[in-house]
Amino acid sequence: NLRINPDGSTSPLGAAAASTSPGASALADIAAKLAGAPGAIYVGDLSQLVGPASDPDLGGFDGGVPLASLQRHLYIYESDYYQELVERANFDNPTELTSSGESIEVQHACINRALLPCKIIESFWVPNLEARTNGQLELVVSSFPELGLAGPDTLSLVEDGTLAMANIYGGYVAGELPPIEVQVLWGAYPNHEITYKSQTSMHPELEAIVLAETGGVVVNHNWFAGVDQYFFCHDKILSMADFQGKKTRSHSAALSDWINGMGAQAQFVAFSEVYTALERGILDCGVTGADPAYGQRWYEVTKYMNGPLISLTSTNNVVNDRVWDKIPDDLRQIFIEEGAKSELEQLRLMSIQNEVGTEKNTRAGLELVQFSPEMIAASDATLTSHVIPGWLRRLGGPGEPAVQLFNDKVAPWIGLKINPDGSTSEIPITKR
Repeated sequence: NLRINPDGSTSPLGAAAASTSPGASALADIAAKLAGAPGAIYVGDLSQLVGPASDPDLGGFDGGVPLASLQRHLYIYESDYYQELVERANFDNPTELTSSGESIEVQHACINRALLPCKIIESFWVPNLEARTNGQLELVVSSFPELGLAGPDTLSLVEDGTLAMANIYGGYVAGELPPIEVQVLWGAYPNHEITYKSQTSMHPELEAIVLAETGGVVVNHNWFAGVDQYFFCHDKILSMADFQGKKTRSHSAALSDWINGMGAQAQFVAFSEVYTALERGILDCGVTGADPAYGQRWYEVTKYMNGPLISLTSTNNVVNDRVWDKIPDDLRQIFIEEGAKSELEQLRLMSIQNEVGTEKNTRAGLELVQFSPEMIAASDATLTSHVIPGWLRRLGGPGEPAVQLFNDKVAPWIGLKINPDGSTSEIPITKR
C-alpha cells in the first residue's frame, strides 16, 4: 500500500509527503494550523482530520471524528474532487475583502434542520461567512417545513426569486426534471465508494441540468452522509412476502418505483409529516437514512429498521441569479470560497456519519434487520424491471441525453448499461 510521490520517493498510502512546490508547501502549513478542529483539511496527513465536529451531533458518540473512520473513507480525501474543492477554497490566497458598508441577507432553504448539511451550514458556513465579510454578507438558514414547502416546487421558486437560495434535491424535483434522477436510481450502487466516485464524476452535468431550469449559480454541494435508506416499520421485513402491501413513505419517483416493484405501496409524504403518519398507522413504514430518522425520532413510532439501500447523495445549493447579481464581486468570491470550505467539512464528517446512524437507532431501541439474500436479489431485479423503466418513461424514452449520461458516468462503475431500445444489459466494470 505505497504511493509514488512526485519526487520519485514512496510513502504509505494516505500519508503522502507534500509536494515540493511553494504553493503546496504553504498549503501544508495551513493544513497543520487547521488540524484537529472543524475546518481541518487533508493534504497528505489523514490524522490532521481527527477531532471534534462543529456541532457535537455531527460527530460520533464523543462528538468527534476518529482516525479509523477516516481511514475507511480514504477514497474521499484522495479523490481529485476533494483536491478541486481545496483549490476552490483558496486557502493560500484568500480573496481580499474590499467592500464596506454592505448589508446583504441571503435566506437559504434547507430540506430539514435535522439533516447533516443543514447543521453544518448553520454551525460552520454561517459564522465563517459572517466573520470573513465583517457581517456584510449573512446566510440565514430556514427549512422546507418552516417555509411550508414539500420540495417538488423548489426549482420554480428559485427561478422566480421566491427563494433566494435552496438545496435542490433530485428526488423531490424529478417530476419536473427527470434527468436529475440519474443520481438516485435506487438499487444501482453496491457501496459508498462507487457511489461517491460516480456522483462526483457527473457533477458538472448535474449542475448544468439544474441551472438550465433555475438560472443562478451553484455555490457548492450538500452531501447527505449516513443516509443509506432504511425502512422503519412496525414489522420485520425478512422476505418479499413481508413487504407485500406495506404502505411505505417515499421521497422520490425512483424510490416509489423500487418500493412498488418490491410489492409494497409507495406514498409520497413530506419528511416532517412521517412521524405522525407512522404513529397513527397511516403508514406501515417510512424510508429515509438512519441519521435523519433518528433526528426525527422515528424510533418512538416504529420497532424495526430494515435494509439498507446504499445511498450517498450530493445535491446542489443554488442561488437565484438576480440575488447573485446584487452581491459585490469580492463578497461573491468569498461566498464561494467559504462554501467550498463548508463542503470540505461535510466530507470530513461524512466518515463518521456513514457509520454512527444505525447504532444511534439501535441504542434507542430499534432492531436492525439486514436485508436477506432474497431481498437483495429482488432489489437487483427491481432496478432493471421497475426503477430504470420508470425513469425512462419520465424522461420520454431511451433516446434522451440523460441516458447517455447514465451510460457514461454510472454504467462503468456498476456494470449495467441502458440499450437504445430501453432494455438493460451487463457490461464489464471498467472503473473502480
